[in-house]
Amino acid sequence: MKFPVPHDIKAKTIPGTEGWERMYPYHYQFVTDNPQRNQYEKETFWFYDGLHYPEPLYPFDTIWDEAWYLALSQFNNRIFQVPPVRGVDHRIINGYVYISPVPIKDPDEIGKRVPNFMERAGFYYKNWDELEAKWKVKMETTIAELEALEIPRLPDVEDMAVVTEGVGESKAYHLLKNYDDLINLGIKCWQYHFEFLNLGYAAYVFFMDFAQKLFPSIPLQRVTQMVSGIDVIMYRPDDELKELAKKAVSLEVDAIVTGHREWSDVKAALPAHRHGAEWLEAFEKSRYPWFNISTGTGWFHTDRSWNDNLNIPLDGIQTYIGKIHAGVAIDRPMEAVRAERDRITAEYRDLIDSDEDRKQFDELLGCARTVFPYVENHLFYVEHWFHSVFWNKMREVASIMKEHCMIDDIEDIWYLRRDEIKQALWDLVTAWATGVTPRGTATWPAEIEWRKGVMQKFREWSPPPAIGIAPEVIQEPFTIVLWGVTNSSLSAWAAVQEIDDPDSITELKGFAASPGSVEGKARVCRSAEDIRDLKEGEILVAPTTSPSWAPAFAKIKACVTDVGGVMSHAAIVCREYGMPAVVGTGLSTRVIRTGMTLRVDGSSGLITIITD
Repeated sequence: MKFPVPHDIKAKTIPGTEGWERMYPYHYQFVTDNPQRNQYEKETFWFYDGLHYPEPLYPFDTIWDEAWYLALSQFNNRIFQVPPVRGVDHRIINGYVYISPVPIKDPDEIGKRVPNFMERAGFYYKNWDELEAKWKVKMETTIAELEALEIPRLPDVEDMAVVTEGVGESKAYHLLKNYDDLINLGIKCWQYHFEFLNLGYAAYVFFMDFAQKLFPSIPLQRVTQMVSGIDVIMYRPDDELKELAKKAVSLEVDAIVTGHREWSDVKAALPAHRHGAEWLEAFEKSRYPWFNISTGTGWFHTDRSWNDNLNIPLDGIQTYIGKIHAGVAIDRPMEAVRAERDRITAEYRDLIDSDEDRKQFDELLGCARTVFPYVENHLFYVEHWFHSVFWNKMREVASIMKEHCMIDDIEDIWYLRRDEIKQALWDLVTAWATGVTPRGTATWPAEIEWRKGVMQKFREWSPPPAIGIAPEVIQEPFTIVLWGVTNSSLSAWAAVQEIDDPDSITELKGFAASPGSVEGKARVCRSAEDIRDLKEGEILVAPTTSPSWAPAFAKIKACVTDVGGVMSHAAIVCREYGMPAVVGTGLSTRVIRTGMTLRVDGSSGLITIITD
């Protein structure tokens, strides 16, 4: 398997983007002027993190990558001391994030870490429910602080109360302070994000490894099915849409709700109906907090929440109303999934000869089922609820910068790094205090305009799925179960890259994430807006999926993604719905076009393009 050398790619600067490196933190660059670091980078295997970043990263949006760069690695390496891996290193090329797990190669060092991990992780596993309850309080408190945070405007003259009450502080000071508080709340939120997450994945991996040792030929998806059928709050937003659909039918307002494509038209028409106000009240009640769910992964400012665009939940409600009218059950087939889970579990458990092995099987499975809800639930609190509020707080900061002519448009703020924004705010407040024009009015608009052109060129560039030297064997568990990067997937990606004509490709291989085989028409969707075009019975092909895409799974018959492993969102949801899924294909959205007829085999991981 041959992949490009990272420094060779970086050396081939896209014309018109020269100097793009200043848009990102300096330590994210592949370097040539530091021999030791350069050698490390050349000998390391890096893969494109399309699971989190299907688009090039805006300078400000780097905040979440930096946050998890720190949080995941510190919990792995400095807090719990996970034995086989330290953390995950990060780089950026042309706006795209490449990551590399940092393994521990010395068996003696791994052995020394084991007692620490057993003691520290063991405490969390033994007290999981109590500690998770505390975590929920911490997260809700952090979100409440965020929601209450004021981003003050700068008055021509401060209020008289500043004098009469001896306040001794200006709005300018509080603008600077509250911007810092906003950023720090974001970093703190991500500290909490990884407090449990690595342990959650670890418990899952421990059970997976034990099952594969007992049954060397067991398909990985059989292991995942034993931990399926567990209700989690990440399904709650979608469940709210289903309940609103049922309520619309029972209150006989369904014709109004389905009769308009725009939420504003539905809202305007409902009051004329005798039960319209009642349904509207139920709709408003569902919005907080459940519509604080991102239309994407939540990692990008462009991933607006349902509350920002009510047409998206409306489309989901309309889909479910249509299914109710057609007599189709809209609830997830939980009983069937659990029955199949219990059948598979019993079948494999009965094959275990040793009482000791059977006891360990039960304990590891029980632990995996205990921790699994957190693995999904944290997403709602962090990437969705917190992020949805955070992005809009940043827009309040942007509105002040626009008001003082530092930027031309509120959405221009994302082209600045967070430290550049702090510098610009200092420029702004000192100029306001002094009564002069900020220097930034002549600096930032021109720089932002240039960066917009750079970002467009980045979007037109195709990032290779992997770079550097591929390891002989990929063993790092999170890389496998979350990103779907295995030696097999790397071979498949490399083979596709070597083909000059993508139209000649008739087969793609990926991770067998959910069993079953179907044929159907492909629908390539790259955003939540795109899924509104999905038709009943199509096969969804996407870079990745997110919880806000849940209504799509009520329409489709299978799912294919570029990135992801057996613990990715698409894999988990497809298993809950009992439909085939192939994830981690690397290049499906570049090879497959809407309208192609596909055969998706979720048991083998093979995708066949039957016709164009």
